[in-house]
Amino acid sequence: MSDPAILVLDEGTTSTRAMLFTADGAMLSSAQQELTQHYPAPGRVEHDATEIWHRTLACAREMVEKAGGADRIACIGITNQRETVVAWDKSTGEPLARALVWQDRRTADFCERLKAEGHEAAVQDHTGLLLDPYFSGTKMRWLVDNEPAVKAASDAGTLALGTIESWLVYKLTGGTFISDASNASRTLLLKLGGSQFDDGLCSLFEVPKAALAEVTDNSGDFGSTLPELFGAPIQISGMVGDQQSATIGQGCLSAGETKATYGTGAFILANKGHDIPASSNRLLGTVLYQEDGQRTYALEGSVFVAGSLVQWLRDGLGLLGTAAETETLARSIDDSGGVVIVPAMSGLGAPHWQPEARGVIAGLSFATGRAQIARAALEAMAHQTYDLAQAFAADGAEWTSLKVDGGMSANDWMAQDIANLLDLPVERPEFVETTALGAAMLAAKGAGMVGSLEEASETMRGSLGTFRPSMENSVREARLTAWRKALAAA
Repeated sequence: MSDPAILVLDEGTTSTRAMLFTADGAMLSSAQQELTQHYPAPGRVEHDATEIWHRTLACAREMVEKAGGADRIACIGITNQRETVVAWDKSTGEPLARALVWQDRRTADFCERLKAEGHEAAVQDHTGLLLDPYFSGTKMRWLVDNEPAVKAASDAGTLALGTIESWLVYKLTGGTFISDASNASRTLLLKLGGSQFDDGLCSLFEVPKAALAEVTDNSGDFGSTLPELFGAPIQISGMVGDQQSATIGQGCLSAGETKATYGTGAFILANKGHDIPASSNRLLGTVLYQEDGQRTYALEGSVFVAGSLVQWLRDGLGLLGTAAETETLARSIDDSGGVVIVPAMSGLGAPHWQPEARGVIAGLSFATGRAQIARAALEAMAHQTYDLAQAFAADGAEWTSLKVDGGMSANDWMAQDIANLLDLPVERPEFVETTALGAAMLAAKGAGMVGSLEEASETMRGSLGTFRPSMENSVREARLTAWRKALAAA
């Protein structure tokens, strides 16, 4: 290896990874460890923050060794699942409770109370977000109210409440407490036009502002790792939420460009430039990235269950040996036999926003087998994407094509089905892990390896493949009719 590499820490929902990239965007190596999912009650999803740290560190050390030592790493970029909340004590650096994962719905009643009091319109106007337990702020409030150790730390002035990038940077540096603007914009506590967490929003959500991090750019010098972690300090120069990172990794740097990432959930973002976005169709306004204090924004639609549906079929029901089987099974039959799945295991996200909804499998018969269930699971991805396409169009952001990425998008059958149902070209990069690539691009800019994100995009992105629609209108309409009936049942 001639030039120093970029180390990316990609903190997902079900696993943590470390990946090595060259300066021109080629992935050299990766290490991955699964994360334990805790489900203490229906609608509750938790992680062990100590496990996240230890397994992330182990993966990072493997990559540093692979690179030939810390002096062969130019910089670190971090990307993460965005709304998960960690509470820790700043005096000890240790977690005070289990982390509440973005899928967790325990604050639904609190959100409903705020809606009933008439707060949602103002919250959406200020933050671009809706009152839903998905977002971080209500989780922070729940931890303070319900975990005695968290309340005690808050009273003592030692409490830290942060999203995963904050937690990792704190542990890597030995105490730097920051949150990048893209992650901070997912908390309900940051005004889209405000530089730091907002006093009024913290008061509304009953979150102690003293426990929150400093909001920063997405690229720059964020400090260096403790020397003992990797044998020598390494600069941290990029931080970004996973969906914003994938948008950057897909090269959606101009207003109007749109991408969809299919991972644990499915997330679609359209670049809106420097104008603060507003939606009349229950889409979200969010910070795409911030450079030198100036923000680029995005309009977003979030689907809570995508790849996790296939994981449930594999691990929960035992219908699959591997996730890759879904493509073979889907191709083995002409249609789903009338089976439709609404994957509302964690409620319905955009554009429906019904946290109380639960999953539905409709159209079962004695002819239903593994193949029909697997195909219906993949078809659910296209159905949910179609609903979002309609909402984006109604908000004046109609798609002319769609760039897809994430682990699920490697499924050729699913990518073609999305193109068919949307009646639009779907573009997929040769390297589908664009979430990690976006973090590498930001880190490269923050470390001065490139002069701009545009330069990073030209240098580091690979070629694209295109799936073109080939479905008859009658078939499309029949699919959508069956989907709407099943959706009503959810």
